[in-house]
Amino acid sequence: MVKAEVNKAGKKIVAVASSTGGPKALQTLIPLLPADLDAPVLIVQHMPVGFTEALAGRLDALSPMAVKEAAEGDVLAPGQVYLARGGRHMQVVKSGAKHVIHYTDEPPREGVRPCANYMYESLAECGYDEVVCAVLTGMGADGTAGIRNLKEKKKITVFVQSEKTCAVYGMPRSVALAGLSDEEIGLEQIAQEIIKNVGVI
Repeated sequence: MVKAEVNKAGKKIVAVASSTGGPKALQTLIPLLPADLDAPVLIVQHMPVGFTEALAGRLDALSPMAVKEAAEGDVLAPGQVYLARGGRHMQVVKSGAKHVIHYTDEPPREGVRPCANYMYESLAECGYDEVVCAVLTGMGADGTAGIRNLKEKKKITVFVQSEKTCAVYGMPRSVALAGLSDEEIGLEQIAQEIIKNVGVI
């Protein structure tokens, strides 16, 4: 009985942060996730306005999962990837029994907009039981403060991209140095761990 309880999959969500070198990393990671992944996937990739729609289209063409540039009010669903729109901060808010995408136009944070910290912090108030975080290649420290705040409220698992596979080992290094990382691994392993952690439908 106890074992069954432990193995029972809760309602989970995957949240990915990436910056410099991120589009290439995402084109490796996202196609490795199955169409029937039992969780929505959120991505904040540091990009200016006008570039994220093309990246979402590219990822969608490469991947079993459906990938889209997230729109205001999108209802989160398992097996769907939501890429933050360039130039705006993406958050998740509860709307009744559902969770929806909400954008804000607050000033850049960590020098960037979208900033992953806003995404992670919004998930602290969400109804998901567990958040699986992946921090990929990128300059700076975006993701660290948000994951630290999230950890105080939610059960989280954090994977950071290994230094040898990063274009820039900034964001993963910051999360690791803060003691927030569960494992530092390559992109293929991150995909496997995401699948293992959230399961398939």
